[in-house]
Amino acid sequence: MLRPVLPAALLLFLAVMLRSGAMDGLMNFLDFGAGVLALVSLSVTVLWGLAATDRMVLKSGHRLLAQAVHRGTGVAGLGFLGLHIWVKVAEGHTDAGAAAVPFTDGARPGLIGLGTLAAYVFIAVAVTGAVRGAFTGITASRWWRGLHMSAYAAWGMALVHGLRAGRPAAGYALVGYAICLVAVAVRLALRMRDSRRNTGELP
Repeated sequence: MLRPVLPAALLLFLAVMLRSGAMDGLMNFLDFGAGVLALVSLSVTVLWGLAATDRMVLKSGHRLLAQAVHRGTGVAGLGFLGLHIWVKVAEGHTDAGAAAVPFTDGARPGLIGLGTLAAYVFIAVAVTGAVRGAFTGITASRWWRGLHMSAYAAWGMALVHGLRAGRPAAGYALVGYAICLVAVAVRLALRMRDSRRNTGELP
């Protein structure tokens, strides 16, 4: 009984949104906010990924929970990233070609290209993370680990892109970026220290 009603209700809701101008407000927010949400989500993903490797404090069950949160925030980050790209292309801030091919934007090739390159790395990390079981053996495992750690470089590129590619960041965005940067830097430093202490190698 409800199935035919739901699409009609959704269309009515969208019509009211468009008529009231709320859709314009939403697009204005997403024009700036989607990128911030993507970066914050991916920063949280990096933090939970680092937490999931901890063996000093967390027990096995806690690490499994941390891995689940790591994957969940990663999916959310990629969702916001896709939304961010769509909004920027839809609003005419860049074109689909520049969004797909790094360093081809006519106005800001370097900064937009960093964002595009970071997006590809994040997608590659997510895909290989989802099929981690396929990377068996010492050599394949090292390749997987190296690719997964490239997320740190992608995160750094995304941070530069977020701060410099668009309009000047609002105060709350700068605070959010700074918190993300400090949190990841501190957690990574602790991870490297624990790894050197335990194995004499970098994580």
